Order: sequence, then C-alpha cells, then structure tokens
Amino acid sequence: MQTLRLLFRYAPIKIIALAAALVVAPRLANAEALLLVEADTGKVLEAQNATYPWYPASVTKLMTAYVTLKAVKEGKLSLDTLVTVSPTAAAQSPSKMGYRPGTQLTVDNALKMMLVKSANDMAVVLAEGVGGSIDGFSAMMNETAQKLGMTQTSYVNPNGLPADGQITSARDLAILARAIIRDLPEYEYFVHIPSIRYGRRVVQNFNRLIGRYPGADGFKTGFICASGYNLVASATRNGKRLIAVVLGASSGQMRGVRAIQMLDRGFNGNQLGWLKAPLGNVEQLVPVDATPPNLRDDMCGGKRHRPASDDDEETVAGGEGETTGGTLLAGLQAPALKPSEILAAAPAPSEPVVVYTGPTRTGAALIAAVAADADAQTPPKRRGKKAHVAAGKEAKSTTRTAARADSKSDSKGDTGAKAGAKRDAKVSDAKPAAAHHAASKHESGAKAAEKPASEAASKPAKPKAAAKPKSDGKPAPKDG
Repeated sequence: MQTLRLLFRYAPIKIIALAAALVVAPRLANAEALLLVEADTGKVLEAQNATYPWYPASVTKLMTAYVTLKAVKEGKLSLDTLVTVSPTAAAQSPSKMGYRPGTQLTVDNALKMMLVKSANDMAVVLAEGVGGSIDGFSAMMNETAQKLGMTQTSYVNPNGLPADGQITSARDLAILARAIIRDLPEYEYFVHIPSIRYGRRVVQNFNRLIGRYPGADGFKTGFICASGYNLVASATRNGKRLIAVVLGASSGQMRGVRAIQMLDRGFNGNQLGWLKAPLGNVEQLVPVDATPPNLRDDMCGGKRHRPASDDDEETVAGGEGETTGGTLLAGLQAPALKPSEILAAAPAPSEPVVVYTGPTRTGAALIAAVAADADAQTPPKRRGKKAHVAAGKEAKSTTRTAARADSKSDSKGDTGAKAGAKRDAKVSDAKPAAAHHAASKHESGAKAAEKPASEAASKPAKPKAAAKPKSDGKPAPKDG
C-alpha cells in the first residue's frame, strides 16, 4: 500500500519532467519546427518547437530582400541601380545563375532571380551592392533582425549556405514575414512571382504552393543537409492572411504538405483549438537556449542523394498525415484534394516574368537583351566521341593523301609549297575536329586546283618537261 502511495505521489513529477524534456529537446531523427500565425495580429494559432534554434538555409534570402528593399524605399539606391557580379559572387555554390565576373544587372532583376531561382550568387551580388561586402551586409542584416525583435537570429552570409553562425527559428521567421508584409507592401510582389524566364530557360518558383494552393501569396523555401527542408509560406482567403513556417521537413514534398495542413486548419477555424491554451502573440513566444539540431545524417547520410538546390522534385501521392483539417461538414461536400494532390497538380497558367542582364530596358531593347542572353546560353555544337574520332582519322587521311599527291606531281619538290603544307597541317591539327576536317578538305581542294597541268600530264603521254609547272624553282602561291 505504501508503495502505491509513493508511486502516485511521484509519478506526476516524473511526467512533468519528461514533458519538459520533450519540449526543450525534440527528437532529432524526425525533428520539425512548425508555426502558424495571423499576419495582421501576430496571433499564434499553432506552435511546435517554434522557438528552437534552426539553420535557416535559403530562407535567409528573405532578410537579404528585406534589407535591400528597405534601402530602395529609403532612396539609397533604386531598382534600376546596376550591380556587378564579383569573383566572390561567381564562386558561390549552386543554385546560382552562373554569370561571369564583371556581368552587370539591375537590383530588380537580381532580386527576382534570387527569390524565384534561389540564386546564391545573386544574394552576394546584392549584398556587395548594398553593403559593400558580405561582412558589411551581414552586419546590416543582424542590426535589422535586432530591430525587428528576431532575438534568436544571427547571420554571417546573405544566402544561407552552410555556416555555424547562421541561425534563426520559426518564431523569428514569422516575425520577418510579418515585417515584409507590413513595411514593404509596394514590393511584396517579389515574394510570390510564379516563374521567371531568362534567355531560353524558364524556372518555376520552388515554393510549390504558389499557383497551386488557393490564395497562396508568399514567401520562400530553403534546404541544406543540416537544416532539412524549410518553408515560409503565406495565403489569404476572405481578407484573412496566415503565415506558416515549416523547418526540418523530410522532403520538399513534406514541407509543402505540412504548410497546407496548417493553413487549412487556420482558415477552417481549427475546431479543436478550444482544447488548447491560448498561445499569445508570436513575439511573446519564449526562446529556447540550445544548439540547432543538425539533420545532416538524416537528410544526406548514407546513400541518400539530395539536390544542391532547395528544389525537390519528389511528388508523392498520399503520404503520412494527409488530413487537411477541413470543417466538420466536409463529409457533406465535395471531397477536398489531399495536400500531396494539390502539390502534384500543374500550377495555374501564368506568364513568366522576364529577367535579363544589363541596364533596365523596354520595347525593342528588352527583346534584344533577352535574345543576347539566349545566345549566351546556347552551347557550341559538340560531336559525339565516335564522330569526333572518325573526323580526326578522316582529316589525317586526307592530309596524307594530299601530301603523297604533291610529292608525285612534283618529283623535284617545290620547297615553298611543302613548307606551306606543313604549316597548314600544324594549324589544322590545333583546331577542333570539325574545323580540322573542313580545313583539310579546303587545302586538298586548293592544291588540286593549283596543279591541273601536272594531273593532266600524269595520264597517257607524260613527257618529263610537261610535268613541271611553268614557275619551276619558284615558291608556289599560298592557299587563298
């Protein structure tokens, strides 16, 4: 009996301690941080590990865009200001545009490339253009984060490539998303461009909710092995805008599923919400002092292959947790699409936004700029390996045949012609196979045209004197 009393007496303490440990230290094997807030009020509707430190990956670019657009709004530069691709920018890891150092483009185009294609080189281009250097711009990012109340955030680069000091949280990212909506309404279109066209290529926004989920209107994706798949997404229905933050999802597909599930519950009133205690405002969430979970082994360990970009082509029909959080009357209505079905659907038709290098252009000048970028993307035609070898053999054979014909047609030898042939052969050897072949044919044809008399004389009656060219002993004219 005494044992039972002790068990019941201390069991609640153990349960409370265990619950606290789970809140402070989520399981790293399937760690996720989830947060849903109202954009206007900041009211928290859902939160799971929302104040746990996390590696931001490419959602860092939201702060890069915010700092850049604030500078534009304050008149420090304009969207038409030209920025230059430096060697540092060109050396960034993919995803990137891949422009050569010295290439110039406008702030406007660099922002679109960075936010839609998640171009790491464009983030550095903007950082150097606005802050003078990566370090200088990172200081501006950190100062802005502190002003916004992002107390768990620190930056060391503008693109989110792996770095120990690059840290944020779901809480801080929701604060940043609200700041973009509140402070930059005239530039908010940058965070929900469906696709861009540069030259011949079209890239869809990596945020797969754009053009698929009803009302989706922002923001940005991110992925590195240490962080897992991240997403900051927003959607508006009936004048109500919600912001969903997903960190550490197992795939690009799952981060979209998680965001849709939260948004659906938020728009449909979350009928079970009355069972939970109010979570307050996003700024009131208490930060957790801990080290960010490193998901590298789970995301990229073993034989797992992950893209260098934060894009993810994985599309799964069905999947875990496919409930949408619909209304209680959903059974009386047409069945709603599952989140994975929404993500697998083709995006709504839209015209890609054209981006290009160089200064701002319109009309015919814009068409010419796009055509120039398209030409720069067209690689030279390359032959297959077998065709390349065959062309080389054919070229060498043609050269040897021409050389034998020369020696037979001029038994005494023409010193100038032989020197020219050797020089031409050396030049043709240095050319690619296709050019070599063309040069050999031209050379042999030209030589044949130079010696009609010798060829005619080599047939029936061939007196020795007739076999010699008239300019005996003088150098033959060079190939035209």
